[in-house]
Amino acid sequence: MKMFKKSLYILTIFYLILLSACSKQTDDANQVTEVLLQGKTMGTTYHVKIVSTEQQVKEKNVHADIDALLKQVNQEMSTYIPDSELSRFNKSTSTEPVAISEGLRRVIAESIRLGKFSGGKLDVTVGPLVNLWGFGPDLRPDKIPSSEILAATRKRIGLEKLSLNGNMLRKATPDLYVDLSTTAKGYGVDKVAELIEAKGFTNYLVEIGGEMRLKGFKHTGELWAVAVEKPVSKERSVQQIIIPKDNAIATSGDYRNYFEIDGQRFSHIIDPQTGKPINHKLVSVTVIAPSSMTADGLSTTLMVMGEAKGLAFANKHDIAALFISKSEHGFVQENTVKFVPYLK
Repeated sequence: MKMFKKSLYILTIFYLILLSACSKQTDDANQVTEVLLQGKTMGTTYHVKIVSTEQQVKEKNVHADIDALLKQVNQEMSTYIPDSELSRFNKSTSTEPVAISEGLRRVIAESIRLGKFSGGKLDVTVGPLVNLWGFGPDLRPDKIPSSEILAATRKRIGLEKLSLNGNMLRKATPDLYVDLSTTAKGYGVDKVAELIEAKGFTNYLVEIGGEMRLKGFKHTGELWAVAVEKPVSKERSVQQIIIPKDNAIATSGDYRNYFEIDGQRFSHIIDPQTGKPINHKLVSVTVIAPSSMTADGLSTTLMVMGEAKGLAFANKHDIAALFISKSEHGFVQENTVKFVPYLK
């Protein structure tokens, strides 16, 4: 079952090596190699590469534990699962505080922090607008929402209506709806990385639907290399090679999940302050940070801001970010000073 719409379009980072010859398995279970574990989760796929022996990975039950962990994350934060913890909170009309799980608390706490940090450009209560424009669990509209419906829906949102005190979560209005598609998948990546490290592995690559976290080296002793995809919807090609080192990566883009009505294109990325899909020339933002959850939220935040304001904000706050915008002469690539060490 799908967890987030974001997981359907965020395939904007992919491995240079995952599908290459380096991914082939060895017949020697005790030989150090890049052990590949993969599966489905959150409406997309995951790939994990651990530098170790197949025997060690098998003995430590890594694959099954990853599947169990991701199932739990999905059950806590999906808006597509009717009885998930988040779905139950959204359906409730109570304005009394409710106790939430540690996982949900971590994601909501970071989402609120990033929302305040960005001046409201990231707002996890924007779910009703996401659904109104057809990018949530509801069906896609066959016409543009009227100004009256848009205004009424905007009144339902607002990060100030959501409060977290310890593990107690409260909505100020009965119909508040929380959508964690901008941070929860990154959190899943972080949790898988934490699990792998807890089992004693120090060289790995984790990817869920394009969000990644890496540490250490490949089995050859080389640093992990990642390709940022060219932001076009009809082909898969490389825009930029990066060396993330011991960090996480997230990319947000508007070129894979959109719809058109009467020749007008509508992106899945909604600006909370206008209630409408973004409408500017920025098509892709890649962020590198220690946490995939943080990188996930920041990449969407900068996309909402647009090319000029996003780049200025990222430079001001020392964020490692790569921006790709469209122009009359093709794509224009810019990056912050903090991103320079990761360029290949």
